[in-house]
Amino acid sequence: MKKYRVGIDVGGTNIKIALVDLDGKIVYNATTPTRAEMGYEAGINNIKQAIKDLMQETKETPQTIEAIGFGLPGQIDYKEGIVKNLPNIPGWVNVPLAKIIEDEFQIKTKLDNDVRCAALGELNFGAGKGCENLICITIGTGIGSGIVLNHKLVRGSSNAAGEIGHIKMQMQNGPLCGCGDYGCLEAFASGPAIVTMAREYISGGKSAKFKEMAPDGVITPYIVAQAALQGDAVSIQIFKQMGKIIGTALASVVNLLNPEKIIIGGGVADAGEILLEPIRKTILDRAMPIQAQSVKIVPAQLANTAGVIGASLLINS
Repeated sequence: MKKYRVGIDVGGTNIKIALVDLDGKIVYNATTPTRAEMGYEAGINNIKQAIKDLMQETKETPQTIEAIGFGLPGQIDYKEGIVKNLPNIPGWVNVPLAKIIEDEFQIKTKLDNDVRCAALGELNFGAGKGCENLICITIGTGIGSGIVLNHKLVRGSSNAAGEIGHIKMQMQNGPLCGCGDYGCLEAFASGPAIVTMAREYISGGKSAKFKEMAPDGVITPYIVAQAALQGDAVSIQIFKQMGKIIGTALASVVNLLNPEKIIIGGGVADAGEILLEPIRKTILDRAMPIQAQSVKIVPAQLANTAGVIGASLLINS
């Protein structure tokens, strides 16, 4: 009897669900709205229905599904299976999600932070395959990471390891971060930081292609990235600056952890080499030589499937 696992990636807008075989292949996938505004109980009902639909469509049963795994965007108690807090999805505070799902389906269930799930996916079936030590970073509205040392996911004493976005880049003052502190990497170099820098260029009188490309004047990181890929000098300069800032933070991480690879994904990373090349150069310039020369900075391979594939692997992590 062939065995499968279910991976579920919960986001602020959509919930992705997939049936994954033991070789990391997705054999069924679907998406359902999160409907965050309706509260966590409605969200859990949506998840239950998505699991039921998956089992009906694939004709799988609790006997053929050996585990269900969840990746969620916030603080997760991995050991107890409790969602402690999801900052961008109101109402999800101290929710015993693993027990709720296990009671409903009689299938072993594990939870973890979504970026740690992405790291597991990339480690086993993506850009990190064959590595023992790696860091997987997602750069979007925020900056998160999953850390793997000696082929094991690092969770920390309170299941909160990996907050690379909150490395302090400035001793005093600096831009306000969403965490409430000042001077964090995330405040300097996330998606919102790109938009802020783009607006500053425009207000300074510079001409930029992204201004022409923005519908109704609404600038997004994606538009700035597209303008950079089309050769716009201002947009390229913005991504070079972002790369230098991220590379400076990662130089300290490289010195500390000596990883073989740093895998970079997320919406902002879709800019590709325009972002990755200045990150590489800055790490070479600023990290200690032995560590700098042994690390490779590579793009994520699994794209939008990393979360569900990684979540399906939590049972063995």
